Amino acid sequence: MRKRRIAIADHVAEALLFNRRVLFAFVVVVLLFGVLLLNLYQLQVVKYDEYSTRADGNRIKLVPLSPNRGMIFDRNGVLLAENSPVHSLELIPEQVEDLPTTVAELAKLISIDEERQQAFYKEVKQQRRFKSIALKEHLSEKEVAILAVHLHQFSGVTLEARLTRNYPYGDLFTHALGYIGKINEKEYKQLEENQQSANYAASRDIGKVGLEKFYETQLHGTVGYQEVEVNSRGRVIRTLREQPAISGDDLYLSLDLGLQLKAQEALGENRGSVVMLDPRDGAVLAFYSNPSYNPNLFVHGISGKNYRMLLNSPDRPLVNRITQGLFPPASTIKPLLGVAGLENGTVTEQTRVPDPGFYRLPKVSRPWRDHLKWGHGYVDIYTGIIKSCDTYFYDLAYKLGIDKIADFMTKAGFGRPSGIDVHEENQGNMPTREWKKIKHKQNWGPGDTINIGIGQGYWQATPLQMALTTATLINTGARITPRLARNFHNQQQDQNLLIPLEQTIEVVNPNNWAISREAMRRTAQQEGGTARGAFLGASYNPAGKTGTQQVINMAAGREYNAKAINERHRDNAMFIGYAPHDKPEVVVAVVVENAGGGGSNAAPVARQMMDHYFTPQADKPALPTLAEVALMQEQRAARMLEREQGYAAEKAAEAQRKLKQQQGQTTPATPQAPAPSSLPATPAVDQQVQNEQNAAQNRSAQTSGTAVTQNNNAVAVSPTTQQQKPAAESAPQAQSEENSIDE
Repeated sequence: MRKRRIAIADHVAEALLFNRRVLFAFVVVVLLFGVLLLNLYQLQVVKYDEYSTRADGNRIKLVPLSPNRGMIFDRNGVLLAENSPVHSLELIPEQVEDLPTTVAELAKLISIDEERQQAFYKEVKQQRRFKSIALKEHLSEKEVAILAVHLHQFSGVTLEARLTRNYPYGDLFTHALGYIGKINEKEYKQLEENQQSANYAASRDIGKVGLEKFYETQLHGTVGYQEVEVNSRGRVIRTLREQPAISGDDLYLSLDLGLQLKAQEALGENRGSVVMLDPRDGAVLAFYSNPSYNPNLFVHGISGKNYRMLLNSPDRPLVNRITQGLFPPASTIKPLLGVAGLENGTVTEQTRVPDPGFYRLPKVSRPWRDHLKWGHGYVDIYTGIIKSCDTYFYDLAYKLGIDKIADFMTKAGFGRPSGIDVHEENQGNMPTREWKKIKHKQNWGPGDTINIGIGQGYWQATPLQMALTTATLINTGARITPRLARNFHNQQQDQNLLIPLEQTIEVVNPNNWAISREAMRRTAQQEGGTARGAFLGASYNPAGKTGTQQVINMAAGREYNAKAINERHRDNAMFIGYAPHDKPEVVVAVVVENAGGGGSNAAPVARQMMDHYFTPQADKPALPTLAEVALMQEQRAARMLEREQGYAAEKAAEAQRKLKQQQGQTTPATPQAPAPSSLPATPAVDQQVQNEQNAAQNRSAQTSGTAVTQNNNAVAVSPTTQQQKPAAESAPQAQSEENSIDE
């Protein structure tokens, strides 16, 4: 039987189906290749610049280079602020997996106290996490060696070597130079607002106070950068390009190291200040406030313990007494007040005033007493200044009136900023009728004017203002602008920073100014002059005026007895002077707090300063070596610590006394055996002391500074913000009954 043939498929239809499928597949492939080519075109051509930049960003990194800070020299080229190499242990928070554990492990290798660790964590919260933050600075060679061996165990931890500020003369120039410190959040925001943050990309420090802050821009320099290639782990492979940083300009001061050392030596352990300047151009030659502090403590971050000691010290070392300390200028204003009387025609060179030992206002029975009970007889302007006769100037002030006095003294330089190149300055207070009306809601009285006549009452001035107004007297009404810095030096040129004199007082008769200057010369050289004893045998031609300023009011009829009152309530000694008389080269102002009479305590300090300036060794002084200076600093620091411990012991004893008084008032007294002095204080006493310390710290935090009490018109002075806060103020009538003071 034959098999049936199977029909063959339709080849035409199958061919058409195959061709359609092949064509569809081909179109799909072409479209996909087209999309791929289009995408490649987008990547390689259209977005080439964008993706090339991204690739370079992953491969190339810009590393900012910190500029070297400009150095600071004295007028003779002695280095006062240098850049010293230091090593620091630093962490980049975002590269550290477990920050607390890492810090704890590092603390096992080297000593890192708990306070520093807490400060580090605080910085981590304030700074960007990709920025390197120092855990410990100023590492010793041993610490560097230990860390170098173990560093491979910690990711994000590095040893950095960089230059940092060092002040080789310690506390000698602190209140002039200031110091630098870490940039805080507030300062960084200010840099951003001023569009300067980019210039601080590699910098961690900024000037905080003094010249370091005032001339921050020029001292800092300009940031540089390195363009480096890195691998996937961030390790630098090679440097592609470098833009070097431009160092800050070097700053040369008008200050003289030898004079500064002499000022420190002359003041000794006394609280006070010395400022010496050139009346011809305003160059400040000496600028020393005592006690001071070591600025190097702040460069690397001062410990809380040391800062609290400085902040709470009753000696107030943080306060620059030259520009922030406020004192009634006392009798130092008498020569200038005499000029005001002569220029206004209120008195003449021949005018004589009777001095029976007191002065009375018309229709007022209460007397204002002279320091000499039996008086000086008939007194002219020469005798009034030479012997510091209060009665003469009571009468002169009353006749002039406060309006003329305030106008003249303000033009001379009182009650206004001096223009010195540090930010930390009080402008003082030259009182007026309007000021008292606003401040005290009272009218100005004749008794107020009488007090102003001897530089007391509401009048407040800084030692710098006393020196400046003396220069105004020397320059016959022309005012100088004081400058600590003389010039900046860079590769291109020297920039002079001294400012020309400004004629601020219209002079009626130049001879009126010569009369007061002659009286000042006699004060220092003539028999009976209040400063003659201090300047006996001087080889130059000195002139000056003493002053003794009351710190507390004395009741009428009560004799002043320094031994019977608290040491800090004793009179302040003052002196202003210049030399040589015929062609003045220097002006000096000295304030020695709670020392007593100006003629016996402040004038001798000025004599030492002038002796040093006018002797041959002033040009080539035999200066101590840095090793000797370091030893001196250690000894001064030890004495300061001893004083502070004494203050703390006194405070604790006072707290115990108050506590016992309180207990005696609330509970019946029971006989008890006295506790041995070696036993610790009771918990109640410890708590009382702690409460008082906390209260003191709160008051310090509120004022950010100190109160320099003067004549019941205390002013709280901030060493950083210059805020002023009035303290106790006495009524004008009470002030009018003050005792005069023997110069």
